[in-house]
Amino acid sequence: MWYQFVRDSFFGRSTYHLSKHKFFSYREEASDYEVDKKYLVQEYAPSKASATNEATGKVCDSSDSSIACEKDASTPQSSVILVTWDGDDDPENPRNWPVKQKAFFVVQIAFLTMSVYLASAIYTPGVDQIMEDFHVGSVVATLPLTLFVIGYGIGPMWFSPMSENSRFGRTSIYITTLFLFFILQIPTALVKNIAGLCILRFLSGIFASPALATGGASVSDVLQLPWMPVGLATWSMGAVAGPSLGPLIGSALIVAGGWRWTFWFMAILSGSAFIVLTFTFPESYEKTLLARKAKRLRAITQNSNIKSEGEIENEQLTTRQVLVDTLWRPIEITLLEPVVLAVNLYISLVYAIMYLWFEAFPMVFIQVFHFKLVPMGTAFVSIIIGIILAAIIYVFIIYHQFTKKLLAGTMVSPEVFMPIAIVGSVLMPIGIFIFGWTAAPDLHWMGPIIGAATFAMGAFFIFQTLFNFLGASFAPEYIASVFASNDFARSTIAGVFPLFARPLFLNLKTKRFLVGWGSSVLGFICVVMIAIPVTFLLIGPKLRARSKYAAKW
Repeated sequence: MWYQFVRDSFFGRSTYHLSKHKFFSYREEASDYEVDKKYLVQEYAPSKASATNEATGKVCDSSDSSIACEKDASTPQSSVILVTWDGDDDPENPRNWPVKQKAFFVVQIAFLTMSVYLASAIYTPGVDQIMEDFHVGSVVATLPLTLFVIGYGIGPMWFSPMSENSRFGRTSIYITTLFLFFILQIPTALVKNIAGLCILRFLSGIFASPALATGGASVSDVLQLPWMPVGLATWSMGAVAGPSLGPLIGSALIVAGGWRWTFWFMAILSGSAFIVLTFTFPESYEKTLLARKAKRLRAITQNSNIKSEGEIENEQLTTRQVLVDTLWRPIEITLLEPVVLAVNLYISLVYAIMYLWFEAFPMVFIQVFHFKLVPMGTAFVSIIIGIILAAIIYVFIIYHQFTKKLLAGTMVSPEVFMPIAIVGSVLMPIGIFIFGWTAAPDLHWMGPIIGAATFAMGAFFIFQTLFNFLGASFAPEYIASVFASNDFARSTIAGVFPLFARPLFLNLKTKRFLVGWGSSVLGFICVVMIAIPVTFLLIGPKLRARSKYAAKW
């Protein structure tokens, strides 16, 4: 199985093609491989369980109960032979990988996500030095952070739909964009003006985006629905740990060598991730794997009728349709799906507050409590502690309320996540109020730490439950676009917030409480947003029923 990971990695695939299939060959290419009889017949009529309509080429699965599909299945069939897995237990199917390999795969996604996500927050402790070096104000010095975050919101609008096309798959996009991200860190560390820094950070954000938006879709490639929430929780810990560790690592690097060393560190980290993942990160997208299998079977049998579902879809797509699927679908989902719109709004708020805190933490712990730069960075560890505690509680609850029931054959609707989401929606404003109203010189610094950890617990509950709600609510083939729309919304909104963070807190400060009323504004917004998970709990099925992209429950 580990051989399979290397074989299907970027390195393995490149070696396979360069050696003309001599190295990292597949079982179909072995001399003793027995080709399934259905692939040897030139005129093969697919069974009722898996039919391809001659006129439309639509692939119908036995689980599809739509009238259109039944009608298609009853019409005369073409000679197309649809490639499938060799049985339900086919080891080539990512969902049949052993547990150890699945865990390693998910950990790699989390590592990749953390490696690029660090780049957003690692920049923030160096803002004062950048203001001095480039002779700019605080708003302009914060702009590279904003552009990075907006960049990794825009990128998935292209990369995620591409990852849903069998021609590309997941791995080639991950590895190619990671390499470009790594290369961009070098000129960023050497840049001589603020304009160049802004441009390079924006481009870096774009190429950092696939891990952030498509990571959840990759998890769903290898895990069945009962276990998907656990996998998403693991991946999300990497996603949230990155921005939380960034200020701590950035503070230490800036004290030791200046702000440019934060980008040299990112070059080393992303370069290391590129080397490791190039050799060990396999392709997981089913349509891409089956398209490759179809190509091998055509070469062996000389039967041009052998096709995969992904190939059939691509043959029928015009250039216009490809552009629509690639560019318009995430936008359509963002604007026209009420469930996605509400979830995007809420998660955008969570991320916006997190990035606001990148500005509030230095104000509280340096100006109020007189911490030095590195000890100030350690204050962000409170967020990680809150996330770890929340993850333990979340996985325990979800296993009993979701995973265990599905494994027992009990039907569970996506709304099962909403009670935990409501708890998270209450914890968030509580944490914000504690953070803001305990940040005073005559009070202990532990108060804001507790507030930050409480907010982090609530934010993690919200992040996990709503992402799993999206993952369970929509059909698998649209998950990457759903997550891309979410990433675009939250990144665009969260990226803008740091620009007015300092004015927000300073204009509302009092003599004793520097961030009290500014935090309260955010807290009151969070209180209003509690209505979103409550609404999903009450009328979620009705909202999902209106969606043309929704999964069938």
